[in-house]
Amino acid sequence: MTFAATERAELGALLLELGPEAPTLCTGWTTRDMAVHLLLRETRPDALPGLFVPGFGGHLRSVSEKIGARDYSEIVRKWASGPPRFSPLRLIDAQVNTVEHFIHHEDVRRARPGWKPRSFSLEDEQQMLVLLRRGAARLLRKSVAPVILDPEGASPIVAAGHRGIAGSGSDVVRVAGPVGEILVFCFGRQADVTVRGERERICFTRV
Repeated sequence: MTFAATERAELGALLLELGPEAPTLCTGWTTRDMAVHLLLRETRPDALPGLFVPGFGGHLRSVSEKIGARDYSEIVRKWASGPPRFSPLRLIDAQVNTVEHFIHHEDVRRARPGWKPRSFSLEDEQQMLVLLRRGAARLLRKSVAPVILDPEGASPIVAAGHRGIAGSGSDVVRVAGPVGEILVFCFGRQADVTVRGERERICFTRV
């Protein structure tokens, strides 16, 4: 199984275990809202523009309400079974869903007391490292100071260096930790990382 598929299976099982009213780290979302979002994203592409364009928000809400009126376990199981049979998403699941599944899995896990970072295989960490290198600059582009990421066992990543070289070391914010934790951090979630420098100078792009 790919990392995306493993995260889908584990998140699906956790959603069923917790039920529809458990909290998540997505502001205002319960586990039911999360399940509705995940299923809508893969089965109702006509509603997706509402996630980004205000003018399409009404249609998004209408479709979300229709899906949300279904039995919660049915929603979760349908999503957990994978994209629809003839959907092109089946061919590119790993490319488009690895981050989506991982971050939302952590959104549910970390909303519970006593959560701890997970351990991953070297292969899974390499996948996350590739995604971090591709996406960090976009996620942290609004930062008002240069940001350097230091994932364990890998070379540093300049995530927000477009403002030029800092005049002094204090101008640079460095974020160190396991690659998965840094990836979660870059999405603006609570994470087990070490930040050196002025943390408040890091600005996250909500996606």
